[in-house]
Amino acid sequence: MIVPRLAFGPDDIKASASTPGAPHSGTVRERKIPELSDVALFVVAVLAVWLTRRALRRRMRKGRPDG
Repeated sequence: MIVPRLAFGPDDIKASASTPGAPHSGTVRERKIPELSDVALFVVAVLAVWLTRRALRRRMRKGRPDG
């Protein structure tokens, strides 16, 4: 039986700031504008609130008795 080798094993991981796969380089930089991901999250949140409010208004309108 052939066991596939993982792309990265525990021996391949090195905790170094100079490693290309490192999550943070250690250099602090000032943020002047929001990142694209921040803008995208805001847009998705606004869209979710708008859709939820629309659905609830539609549900309340249908549930009212005539008269």
